[in-house]
Amino acid sequence: MSGAGGRSGSGLFRLAVVLKGADGVVQLLGALVLIAVPPSLITGAANAVITRDLLGDHNGTLAHHLSRAAADFADGSTRTFAICYLLLHAVVKLGLVVALWREVVAAFPVACVVLLAFVAYEVARAVRTGSVGLAVFGALDLLVVALVWREFRRLRRAAPAPAGPAVGG
Repeated sequence: MSGAGGRSGSGLFRLAVVLKGADGVVQLLGALVLIAVPPSLITGAANAVITRDLLGDHNGTLAHHLSRAAADFADGSTRTFAICYLLLHAVVKLGLVVALWREVVAAFPVACVVLLAFVAYEVARAVRTGSVGLAVFGALDLLVVALVWREFRRLRRAAPAPAGPAVGG
């Protein structure tokens, strides 16, 4: 990764940017799949998993949660929310990844604010649902924020000082 003047960011920062980019691509593909796949196919697949006892007892907790999730998803509002959420996340992440990779300095604070908003959402949702996975993703996003901020400070220190007014004639 090199910007103007041949500077390059830390390896850990570059890795974080690549992973965020990959995450954005996966979210974009997920949204496109949800748009293309009819809800009946999703509920049918969930029912097939449950009836074949692939999650254990078809009256058990896992089967109940999968059945409920599939039914909730089949209702239009949950599916629409999931598609919009994934598309928004993907577009924002991919835009920020491109700007960070190109070392657009103004994008660094924006990326920090956006990622912190994602962290707030992930933590609030993790607390509400008891999801350990969301808490882990929130912690990883905090690490990415720290790396982005560190890289931002490095870029600002390395930037040439602005030229002062011309003296003389």
